[in-house]
Amino acid sequence: MSSTVDAIDALLPQTQCRQCGYGGCRPYAEAVAAGTAAINRCPPGGAEVIAELAALLDTAMLPLDDSLGAPGLPATAVIDEARCIGCTLCIVACPVDAIVGARRLMHTVITADCSGCALCLPPCPVDCITLQPTGAARDRSAQRRDAVRLREKYLARLRRLSVRKTRQRRTGPGGDASQVMSQKRETLDRALTRARARLAGKLAGR
Repeated sequence: MSSTVDAIDALLPQTQCRQCGYGGCRPYAEAVAAGTAAINRCPPGGAEVIAELAALLDTAMLPLDDSLGAPGLPATAVIDEARCIGCTLCIVACPVDAIVGARRLMHTVITADCSGCALCLPPCPVDCITLQPTGAARDRSAQRRDAVRLREKYLARLRRLSVRKTRQRRTGPGGDASQVMSQKRETLDRALTRARARLAGKLAGR
């Protein structure tokens, strides 16, 4: 089973976008291998990936489940840095660590590392992030090359988060994690207050 999962995962674009309904490309690969998910649930991969999965698994070709989204062109997240309040929620959401910045300071996207997953858009409290086409055409060969890099970025992030969890457990149950969450809420509240004040000032000056 593991070798089949590996083979399926190797064909997926590694955007980790979760449009398939699973927590990432690997969980989707595991579900396909187990027969609990269809091969047509990857919008970023589109018909090309479906055809490759059908050939790999010796099963019938299926049309893309368009209820999950359309394939679309390569895109990257872009942050309006003038509106960014430095809340760090987009950094937490990014599965490949493509967003850099510090609390209370503006953030920016490393375009070359962005998978275009759009997971950073929903948590942004001021809607300062948009997904914009890169101008490149859909290219399966380029997508496969990018997938190798994106997988490594994703796995590196998982390792980093695992180390952080281990350290938090060693500091004692609950206390440290609660303190971190409290600090994050306070930071976000302050950031939103500043953003509202800044907006109110602009409106008053009109």
